[in-house]
Amino acid sequence: MSEPPSARSGRGAAAAPADKRSFFERLVEFVSPGPDSKDELIKTLADAEQRELIEPESRLMLEGVLRMADMTAGDAMVAAPRMDLLDIEAPYDEVLAIVIDTAHSRFPVYEGTRENIVGILMAKDLLKLQRAPGLKARTLLRPAVFVPESKGLNELLREFRSSRNHLAIVIDEFGNTAGLITIEDVLEEIVGEIEDEFDETERDTGIYTLADGSHRVAGDVTIAAVNHAFGTRLPEDEFDTIGGLVAHEFGRVPRRGEVVTLGGLRLAVMLTRGGAVRWFRAARAPAAPVTEGADED
Repeated sequence: MSEPPSARSGRGAAAAPADKRSFFERLVEFVSPGPDSKDELIKTLADAEQRELIEPESRLMLEGVLRMADMTAGDAMVAAPRMDLLDIEAPYDEVLAIVIDTAHSRFPVYEGTRENIVGILMAKDLLKLQRAPGLKARTLLRPAVFVPESKGLNELLREFRSSRNHLAIVIDEFGNTAGLITIEDVLEEIVGEIEDEFDETERDTGIYTLADGSHRVAGDVTIAAVNHAFGTRLPEDEFDTIGGLVAHEFGRVPRRGEVVTLGGLRLAVMLTRGGAVRWFRAARAPAAPVTEGADED
């Protein structure tokens, strides 16, 4: 005599958990399956924001996480020519002036040439030198971490978190210094630019003077403001911001370190985030030499 179904159900392998979705929900999923690619997923997030299912900030962060999975240290690093370095042999006053001017918390330190990075100096450790002038700066250095340009940002972020290290020197395939990257650079790929008190002061006008006489200009500063500040005559009718004008000149969003000259103003890209240029370094372009004997009309 066979057992009733209720008795059999309690023996052998456990029964599969019941699908608690309604018939309509399962039908919708069957007719309209989920995204098959990362681009489709990003479009789905944009649609969810449009339908007010998620906040705009949440969509941007989720997109940042997705895009970061394909990025490497070379994509987010500060290029070597723009690295703020300290010379191990420099006098204390000179080192202190650089630290105050740049307002970083960590500095790669080199000996002899900029390629020879011997360690990392924390800005707060300079207080120890001030209290004990006989102390050697070399004793305050922390080991430098080196990573290849090809290292994925996801993996780099895990290493930053596990090692509690916040800065790494990026090297190219030949072992040369390509740049540096911080944990802030990685996180900004997800959440956008992280601004501290120093940045907040700068945002008052979006244009401020650097120690070398050049200027730092925010990408969202209006072209009218740039013309007023530098006495230029950049076109104001087609683009509202200097970042938009520069992107048009390149035909794309320029990368960090790229340079363009517009209306006698040399603009070097300092920082790009979220598909736009956040900061430029602006300086007067050198005047072209006058050629003697040029033909006159």
